[in-house]
Amino acid sequence: MNDTGRLVIDGVEISEDSDCYVIAEIGHNHQGSLEQAKELFKAAKEAGADAVKLQKRDNRSLYTGEYYNRPYENENSFGPTYGAHREALEFERDEYLELKRFAAELEITFFATAFDFESASMLAELDMPAYKLASGDLTNTPLLRFVAELGKPVIFSTGAGTLDDVRRAFDTVSPVNDQLAILQCTAGYPAAWEELDLRVLRTYAEVFPDTIVGFSSHDNGIAMAVAAFVLGARIVEKHFTLNRTMKGTDHVFSLEPVGMRKMVRDLRRARQALGEGIKTMYPSEVVPATKMGKKVVTARDLPAGHVLTLNDLALKSPGDGLPPYELERVVGRILRHPAAADAALTFDLLEEPLPQAAEPIEAAPGFAV
Repeated sequence: MNDTGRLVIDGVEISEDSDCYVIAEIGHNHQGSLEQAKELFKAAKEAGADAVKLQKRDNRSLYTGEYYNRPYENENSFGPTYGAHREALEFERDEYLELKRFAAELEITFFATAFDFESASMLAELDMPAYKLASGDLTNTPLLRFVAELGKPVIFSTGAGTLDDVRRAFDTVSPVNDQLAILQCTAGYPAAWEELDLRVLRTYAEVFPDTIVGFSSHDNGIAMAVAAFVLGARIVEKHFTLNRTMKGTDHVFSLEPVGMRKMVRDLRRARQALGEGIKTMYPSEVVPATKMGKKVVTARDLPAGHVLTLNDLALKSPGDGLPPYELERVVGRILRHPAAADAALTFDLLEEPLPQAAEPIEAAPGFAV
């Protein structure tokens, strides 16, 4: 992170004082359909997301031959082998160019996770505004360094890693590229609530004090994103789909458009609600504060010249008069005029107390409150 304490992606500044930067992680929820990807881009834009993100793999170079050719026949499979499945879901250069053009029309930022050197190189040729590294590459220092040297903002997730792994990744990227963000992540799909470890965000803020931290959310729901923001996350990445019942492993823990819209809304509200740390009384509080507050009044009818004791006084609502913290200054003073019960007292109605006339508050157990 640079010394200004900010990260800039595609012209949008992310900092401690900014709104949360929301990434709609589409991944392969487009199911290999360019038109479905466009529908997801459009829905993410309408929901208020700042960016949409895909995942780019060069499958032949990424997987061993044995892994690529292994049988992969299940309800979520798009091919008889794992390689065929992955290829069916993969967009190539032409599709990325078309989606880049479409995202520009929508005015939403578009980038991708690079899973290998070939994919990173292709994305660089397309001049992507940022790059994401998945949790699986947290320990892949050669790929981290390669992507960092592309000179664009780098975001990496930290699922299934240790703090030493995160330090190593940071030490790999930061000397090369100071535009960096670190995302707390749990690599469960979906992640269990008790495994989210949101307080790690505070740890990251302490260990990497000038670096933007964020939350890559694999949980079901929207509340944890707001909790993460309060703990310091200024980027939230959330999987996104048009329909959670669609075929594929990621849909079930993804947000549909209405969920994304609500999450963005709540994140924007959270920033407003945090305020500036200055205790303030707002005009909106005056009426309820007066209604619920108390003032010093007379407990019964009292004549002019009466020396007030605690038993002559009461604290009652509404609080549109002398506040209770002035009670000790009232005791021992002399009424200038007669006062009926429940009369609101002011110092203009009272003479100065007689010498040693004030009665200690603790000496009046009959005080009428």
